[in-house]
Amino acid sequence: MTTISDILEKFYADHEVKPYISPERDLEAWLLDPKPVSKRNMELLHDGLLAGDIILLWRIHFGTFTTETWFPKYFEYTYGIHASEHLKVLVEKGYAFIESTFDSLDHINATMKKAILKKKGVAGLSKMKAADLNQALAEHFTEEELAEQFTIRGYQLTDKGKQALKDYKAIIDRHPKKNL
Repeated sequence: MTTISDILEKFYADHEVKPYISPERDLEAWLLDPKPVSKRNMELLHDGLLAGDIILLWRIHFGTFTTETWFPKYFEYTYGIHASEHLKVLVEKGYAFIESTFDSLDHINATMKKAILKKKGVAGLSKMKAADLNQALAEHFTEEELAEQFTIRGYQLTDKGKQALKDYKAIIDRHPKKNL
C-alpha cells in the first residue's frame, strides 16, 4: 500500500516545501490519475507564505469569508496547503483578523436579527429594515451579550494582507476564475 511519505518522495523530492496531503485523501484513487502540486506553488514567499496563502487572502478580500466558510479542495490539491491551519497562521501573522460580533452582523439574516431582538423584548420588529435592526442590536446589546447569540464571524484583511495581495498579484492572476 502506498503511504503519504512514498507520495511525497516520488512526486515532491525537489519541492522547497512538501505539500499537505490530507489523511482522508484516497491515495489509491489519486494515483490512478495523479496531478501533483506544482513546484512554484510550494516555493516560499516573503514571511514564509505560499501561493495558497495568497489565494486565501484573495478569498477573504471579497468580504464574504467567515468562520463557517468551507474550504475548496483546490487548497490541498492545487496549492498543497491545509487551508484551515494556514488561515490561523495568517491571522497570527497579522495578514487578516476575525471581525467583532457587531462587524459580523452582515453575515446573518434579518429573521435571525429579529429573533435576537425579540429575546430582549424589543417591539416594532416587523417594520424594521436591516439598518434599523443593526441599530436596535447596538442599542440593546453589548459585544459580549451579542456574541452569545450567534457564532459566525467574518474575516477581514489588514493593511499587511492587502499589501501581500498587491505584491503577489501574479499568483491571483493565474488562479482559475469563475465566469461571471
